Amino acid sequence: MNNSVTNSARLLWAGLRALLVLTVVTGVIYPLAVTGVAQGLFPGKANGSEITANGKVVGSSLIGQAYNLPLKKGQETPEPDLKWFQGRPQNGLGTNSVNTRYQLILSGATNRSGDNADLITWVKDAKAAVVKDNSTADYKVKPSDVPAEAVTSSGSGLDPDISPDYADLQVHRVAEKNRLPVGQVRKLVDEHTDGRTLGFVGEPRVNVLELNIALKELVAKS
Repeated sequence: MNNSVTNSARLLWAGLRALLVLTVVTGVIYPLAVTGVAQGLFPGKANGSEITANGKVVGSSLIGQAYNLPLKKGQETPEPDLKWFQGRPQNGLGTNSVNTRYQLILSGATNRSGDNADLITWVKDAKAAVVKDNSTADYKVKPSDVPAEAVTSSGSGLDPDISPDYADLQVHRVAEKNRLPVGQVRKLVDEHTDGRTLGFVGEPRVNVLELNIALKELVAKS
């Protein structure tokens, strides 16, 4: 009997010691080590890839933003503010209807198949809007000029980038709305076009938030 109690107590103590050691190692030492390495080697990425303007954090290079006009009375969907470069559609976004104490936007895909009637209507309407919004007196956009990402949302609905083709398509409209020379705006796009990662991964891209920050600075100088 005494041996059984002694063995049980020894096993219990060994288990408690293992729990304490593993708690300290995995719950304190390892997180601190990983955080320290991340902050030392990749501070920008570790802190959320923040983008600053005029000394203030205005967003993240990993999360897309909407550039819309304020909602008018009776409107459910805001109109795009056409003086800014526009990102991809955000059809995958939804609102938080579970815990209404918090004003949250939920990300996700539309989960609609390629032959879904609603999706087809969205794409057609989006293409017509892109053609209309980006055509100016001396520049006409054709439906065949509209790239795929201009009329489809990403899997998360928060893609921060667009293709150089879509950015170029918006140049004339942005120049006209901001009373800037087309050449200056196109140069801005070229300066904010990133190539493929490591030279072969992915596609060339333009970060819309970074481009619009540069556009705001250019307008302020003009």
